[in-house]
Amino acid sequence: MKYATGTLVVLGLALSVAQAQMVASHAPALKSTAPAPSGSISSMQVSGKPVARVNGAVLTDRDLLREMMAIFPYASTHGGFPKEMEGSIREGALKMIEFEELLYQQAEQRKMTVPAARLNKAVAAFRNQFQDDQQFQQYIKAEMNGSMGEFRKSVRRSLLIEALLKSELDVPSRVTLAEARKYYLNNPQLFLHPEQIQFQTISIMPSEKASADVKEQARKQADELWQKAKAAHSYEEFGLLAEKYSQDDFRVDMGNHKLTSRTALPPEALKILDALKPGGVSAICQFGPYYAIFRLEAREPAGKKPFEQVQAKLQADLHKERYNTMRANLDKKLRANAKVEEL
Repeated sequence: MKYATGTLVVLGLALSVAQAQMVASHAPALKSTAPAPSGSISSMQVSGKPVARVNGAVLTDRDLLREMMAIFPYASTHGGFPKEMEGSIREGALKMIEFEELLYQQAEQRKMTVPAARLNKAVAAFRNQFQDDQQFQQYIKAEMNGSMGEFRKSVRRSLLIEALLKSELDVPSRVTLAEARKYYLNNPQLFLHPEQIQFQTISIMPSEKASADVKEQARKQADELWQKAKAAHSYEEFGLLAEKYSQDDFRVDMGNHKLTSRTALPPEALKILDALKPGGVSAICQFGPYYAIFRLEAREPAGKKPFEQVQAKLQADLHKERYNTMRANLDKKLRANAKVEEL
């Protein structure tokens, strides 16, 4: 099941929202985009010029840049946006700020309100993100024309958008346990899995260009480790050997290769593992100049995952999928009754 997810940041207050291939942000960027350091990066300078009008409300390049930064936050450290991505990032950001404005206008038309306590709490939470009051005042001067009133209006706008999204999308798109179970029963093929195998390895890996003496020493080391591995009576004992002596990347996790689909393992490894019973240790296996010792930990037969095992993720996946569909429909509906001009 494929779906797109995003995070709507309401002036620094996290609100998880699923949405189509973009990230929404109502939080003004605290830093402007730095100059581009190379030809592969494009910086975007802002001047406050209009980029769109939504039922007469003007959206500026500053609003656009904030959204672009939300979609591609690495721009602040990379000095701008990759040229090959900038067009699509800009397009997604423009559609998003238009959608947000449509949501805000819809909330106002419905005469939705924000309780004073909720607004004050949000204002305080955003303000507390700054190192000190001086930094916050600099932000107010740069982003809100020095007006605390404008700042509170911005916070209120974000909270109204959040409330409308919750009532129109988040709550209606939730998936009940019964709905998830029905989907599970109607789509059994999605929950089948092949045999999975968990095993451990100890590897000795001399350089391919190593001298004959070094390679011989590696062979002797493998022989010594095999004797110790055969005497290991548990996952922990074998794992401690792997941590101490193995030279492959799995040594940091006691040589453990977590449950892996049979179809993802190379034939050479399967041939070795198929000959072992759980707890069994292989002979020394040579792969070019490398030596490896395998220990089979467990097998999970092919079958169907029980509903209880997939329930939580399935409900979340179906919720996100339904949310995205409803969001696209809401966007289409709002645009159908609005005048949106891109400048």
